[in-house]
Amino acid sequence: MRYAAVCAAALLLCAGVTTAASADSTKAGPNPLAGRLDAYWTPARMAAALPADIRKGSQTATPAPTASPAVDGPQPGEYIPPSRSFDGIPEAGTFFWTDATGTGRTCSGSVVHSPGRDLVLSAGHCLKGYAGTSPKRHLAFVPQYHDTLKPFGIFPVRTDGVYVSQQYYDLGEHAGAAYDFAFAVTEPNEDGTRLEDAVGGVRLLTGTGYYHVPVRMIGYPSGAEKPLECWSWTTRWDSDDPADPGTFPRIACDAFVGGTSGGPMLVPWPGGWAVIGVIGGYHTGGNTPQISYSAYFGAATQSLYRAAVTGAPPAGPHLTGPHLTGGS
Repeated sequence: MRYAAVCAAALLLCAGVTTAASADSTKAGPNPLAGRLDAYWTPARMAAALPADIRKGSQTATPAPTASPAVDGPQPGEYIPPSRSFDGIPEAGTFFWTDATGTGRTCSGSVVHSPGRDLVLSAGHCLKGYAGTSPKRHLAFVPQYHDTLKPFGIFPVRTDGVYVSQQYYDLGEHAGAAYDFAFAVTEPNEDGTRLEDAVGGVRLLTGTGYYHVPVRMIGYPSGAEKPLECWSWTTRWDSDDPADPGTFPRIACDAFVGGTSGGPMLVPWPGGWAVIGVIGGYHTGGNTPQISYSAYFGAATQSLYRAAVTGAPPAGPHLTGPHLTGGS
C-alpha cells in the first residue's frame, strides 16, 4: 500500500510539473529574432569569426626577467598546466557578432544565475562597443558551441541589454583594467526557451580573494572547433605596468589565445560551479598564451550585476554620448 501511495504521489507530482511546463511553453512561443540569427550564423560564418581580443596571447612565451617593468607571462621555471580541447559545458559558450565592417567577431562567456534566467558574463573589452541602443549587428550567445554546432540554439542579446561599468568606459581598457567585466541580457532562443532554463547557470562569487584552487578555466580560441579547458589555480598579481594599474587574479594555463577573453574561471560549488573571474583585466587578459588574468570580482561587479538584473539603463561612453557607439 505504501508503494502504491508513493507511486500515486509521484504521478501527481509529474502531472503538476508537466502542467506547469506546458503553461510556461505556451506563454513563451517561438522567437523570430533568434530564428533569423540562427539562419545568419551558419557553420561557415561561425568558423570564420575573428577574435575581438586580438592582443590576447599575441606575444611569445619567453620568460621575462622579474626585474624588468611591465612583466607579463611565465616566470622563469614556472609550471604551466596544459589545456585540452573538449566539447564544452552547457553553462559556457561564445558570443558572435559582426563589427562595423561586417566582419564576424567572437568572445567567450558563461551563464550566471539570475532572477530573469537570461544573463551571460563576459569581459568588458569584448562587449564595450554595444552600449545603449547601438545596433547589435547580429550579437548573440551560443552556449556549448563546438564543431560549428549550436546544441541549445542561439540566444539574441536584448536591446539595451549590454552592461559594462561606467568606469571602464571613462578610463578605457588599460587604465580601467580593474573593471574589465560585463553582463549581457539575452532573449529566448528559437523555440522560446530562456537561457538558464535551457542550460543551467553558475553562481557569481564576489569578494572571495585572489587565491583559489582548483580552478577550471574554459575559453573559446577563435577558429578552433572546440573550446579549451585547463585546471590550475589563481594567485594575486600586483600590476607593475602603470598603464594597467590594479591588482588582479593571475592564472597559468597553456594555449589561451584570441577569442578566449571573457571565458570563466570556475571553482567547484554545491550542485555545480561558481565563477570567480573571467579572462580579461591586466593587459586585457594577458599578452601570452600561457598566463591569463581577470579583473577582481568585488563591489563593482556586484553593482553591475544588480543593474543588469533590475533592467537599469546601461552605461555608455561619455565622449560620444551614452547611446551612440557600436563595434568590437
